[in-house]
Amino acid sequence: MTDDKLKAAILIVSDTASQDPSTDKVADTLTTLFSTEGSNTWARPATKIVPDSVFDIQRAICDWTDGPNWLNLILLSGGTGFAIKDNTPEAVSPLIHRHAPGLVHGMIAASLEITPFAMMSRPVAGVRDKTLIITLPGSPKGAKENLQAIFRLLPHACIQAAGTDSRAIHAGGVKKLEAEAGVSSGGHQSVARHGHHHHHHDHSHGHGHIVPKAHTAPSERPQSNDPNAGPNRRYRESPYPMLSVDEALKLICEQTPDPLVVELPVTTALVGTVIAEDVYAAEAVPAYRASIVDGYAVIAPESAETGPTTKGVFPVASISYANPGGTLPPLEPGTIARITTGAPLPPNANAVVMVEDTVLASATSDGKEEATVEILTGDIKPNENVREPGSDIALNSRILHKGDLITAVGGEIGLLAASGTKTVKVFKKPCVGVLSTGDELVEHDDPKQLHGGQIRDSNRPSLLSCLASWGFPTVDLGIARDTPVGELERSLRDALRGVGRAKTSVDVIITTGGVSMGELDLLKPTIERSLGGTIHFGRVSMKPGKPTTFATIPFKPSSSTQQTQQERETKLIFSLPGNPASALVTLNLFVLPSLHKLMGMGEKQTALGVPSTLGLPLISVNLAHAFPLDPKRTEYHRGIVTASRSDGRLYASSTGLEGVGQRSSRVGSLASANALLVLRPGTGKIEKGSLVEALMLGPVVAVE
Repeated sequence: MTDDKLKAAILIVSDTASQDPSTDKVADTLTTLFSTEGSNTWARPATKIVPDSVFDIQRAICDWTDGPNWLNLILLSGGTGFAIKDNTPEAVSPLIHRHAPGLVHGMIAASLEITPFAMMSRPVAGVRDKTLIITLPGSPKGAKENLQAIFRLLPHACIQAAGTDSRAIHAGGVKKLEAEAGVSSGGHQSVARHGHHHHHHDHSHGHGHIVPKAHTAPSERPQSNDPNAGPNRRYRESPYPMLSVDEALKLICEQTPDPLVVELPVTTALVGTVIAEDVYAAEAVPAYRASIVDGYAVIAPESAETGPTTKGVFPVASISYANPGGTLPPLEPGTIARITTGAPLPPNANAVVMVEDTVLASATSDGKEEATVEILTGDIKPNENVREPGSDIALNSRILHKGDLITAVGGEIGLLAASGTKTVKVFKKPCVGVLSTGDELVEHDDPKQLHGGQIRDSNRPSLLSCLASWGFPTVDLGIARDTPVGELERSLRDALRGVGRAKTSVDVIITTGGVSMGELDLLKPTIERSLGGTIHFGRVSMKPGKPTTFATIPFKPSSSTQQTQQERETKLIFSLPGNPASALVTLNLFVLPSLHKLMGMGEKQTALGVPSTLGLPLISVNLAHAFPLDPKRTEYHRGIVTASRSDGRLYASSTGLEGVGQRSSRVGSLASANALLVLRPGTGKIEKGSLVEALMLGPVVAVE
């Protein structure tokens, strides 16, 4: 990024301008602003005009953000008001991964100083992948004024969004950044240009920043219901604040410990682990000069003047096979040696003639072997058809990097085995225990007929199956009853200690059920009041999965298992809702990123200064039909993503929209799903053809 100018694009959203581009004046106005006030920083922006169509807007944005030639900044002008056709914010919002409300506030505040009608605009700003996206008014004057309000801050924002090391660019503190950007703490711009502005409250790294500190004592923070309290003292609503999904994921990442390093032998058991340090070849491959074809080893002259040609009839002096053997006799001038692919060249030989370029001249007296062979060409050069020592893998060369994943494809295992590596350091995979809670649960394979309010425990088999498919070691912790009192606490303590049903200590505990507001929902009070744990969040604004809970518990191992580098370990507890679909959705959304961090996924990106991407892969898909929207919460709709062979696009359809097809208690909605479609809050429906994000649970299916 430091060697090249930042790249921007201007997208004009207008039915009129899309039919007659000469009517648009915004593109020229904004392009002039880039050339006059940002010529040292910005390349000339690309421009495009699209009609007031959600699909066309989203397609243009994705073309500029999702490919290898992504841009740093996209500015959209038009469609941000209250007119019926003004739908630019609705098109842009679903594409944004991280919103930037500060930029929106800055533009509105600047516009309000000019006209109260600034309140009638609906700007949107945020980051998609590495691209900053900002919407502007449709008039040239309004677009310019809004952009000028934030223009000098954009290089800093774009450089950070692209993955540059924040610590490095923030060295020197806020004042230095403000001076470089030509702005001051009071919001007034100075004469300096082309710098960066720094919002000090967004960072916690020192370097002139305010260090965050808690302003409440633990006793002042919200806690769960006290199960011993009487009915008149029980909460009627959750004491935990409602977090967004992004806020919840950030807390999970912050509280998940760094991965532990173990040394393991090179076997197929390494598949699915992450390399913990760079690996260097212990041996060269090949270790000797080897033939790459079946044929005859020869002594090829350096040139026609330095020796006899290889063309002619030669006696076969020896045979070299690609297997262990004794010392090969040196090849004498005027003789050749039969050789197989991969076999070592005899001493003095420097080339190999392919068997296709020879004919048998004579056989031995018993007819079993070749006596002489005629070589039909004299064009053989030294080193022809020869693989030099270390040509595949050089001795002491780096063959794997820290953060590389050992895949089931076999390439990484093959490298380690070929280079003579006996052991390798990898990040330890976390062991995960799964516990179901509730008096109403019955084992799924219990032959007895259900009665009363009993239900079969489908959550535990589903979660264990999903975890096993990800390659994590698991422990089935069984069912903990709500009564008698204390059984849940004992089950959790046994899992942490590796006793009882657990048999081995687990790093992460996943529970289902018992996280709502009922008097027998004991998970939260047991974690807080009995185990001394901290609940980091107890509600998430999402559908399904609202009561999802995440907690940490300090745990001191016994002397036999205690790690020398720390006295206490941090154990993680994910308390997932009891409804089957909710449990599986939140397992994929919240638990998987934590497990990825624990096993070292993302270490490579972190080392390269690139933001790590943990959890499910995120893609953009076209909706195959309309989807209803929840007015308040983001829905993670279970869907099927297919790839069309006819147009190459990805399309998403629901696993069930009619009746109760997608309610949280219906586990069947996940039975055929390969994706979670991210549907942002809204009114009515999101139309067919709209672009939405999809978290991929499995492979894409190709259809006609």
